[in-house]
Amino acid sequence: MSKIKNIIWPQVILFGDSITQFSFQPNGWGSEIANQLARKCDVVNRGLSGYNSRWAKIVLPRLISKDSASSNHIAAVTVFFGANDCALEDKNPQQHIPLQEYSENLKDIVKHLGSVGVSADKVIFITPPPLHEAAWEKECVLKGSALNRLNSVAGQYAQACVQAAGQCGADVLDLWTLMQKDGQDFTGYLSDGLHLSEKGNQFVSQHLWTLLKSRVEELPFILPYWGDVDPKQPESGLLCD
Repeated sequence: MSKIKNIIWPQVILFGDSITQFSFQPNGWGSEIANQLARKCDVVNRGLSGYNSRWAKIVLPRLISKDSASSNHIAAVTVFFGANDCALEDKNPQQHIPLQEYSENLKDIVKHLGSVGVSADKVIFITPPPLHEAAWEKECVLKGSALNRLNSVAGQYAQACVQAAGQCGADVLDLWTLMQKDGQDFTGYLSDGLHLSEKGNQFVSQHLWTLLKSRVEELPFILPYWGDVDPKQPESGLLCD
């Protein structure tokens, strides 16, 4: 009997902060992407709540390394940091990352991915969303602190993210700009002024799918459709490549 070959499932890796970590909740943008790719690709959540791009750069080699057999089967990686980096230094020094370092960290993340076989054209940066200051200030006060982020500053980090993507050949989803396009009210996209509401999750999944589709649409449906399996000799269809 010939040796049975393991099935290799390609991966889409979602790498980011809490907005990524929470994306697998019901109606989350990550779960929507996973649903789109069922039987074609594993969508892997590597969201790390509270993390900034400096910490992300440090831990990335532990998550995706040359020793990882799955590295050669990664269809795409989303890199979604900035919402914590843009925290005001005087109000939240633990999470704050200077703007220039943030940009360099993003480019270093792409360099590492390239070194383990994930080319820049498979990488999609996602900028931080806009910040609803009044709502987020209420959250800060409940935790005993002052408002520690500003929408204008989040915009500077979003712009740096877009520029970094262009410099290293990655794609980018500019949430900060898109959610405020033509002066629209963006507050409905946010649950607490910073994190995404159900409407915000839907917005991200729809726009991200537009960018992701070209990277995954050629992936085959894994294993035969049940109606194509020969009930008398199922092995003939289920054990072939």
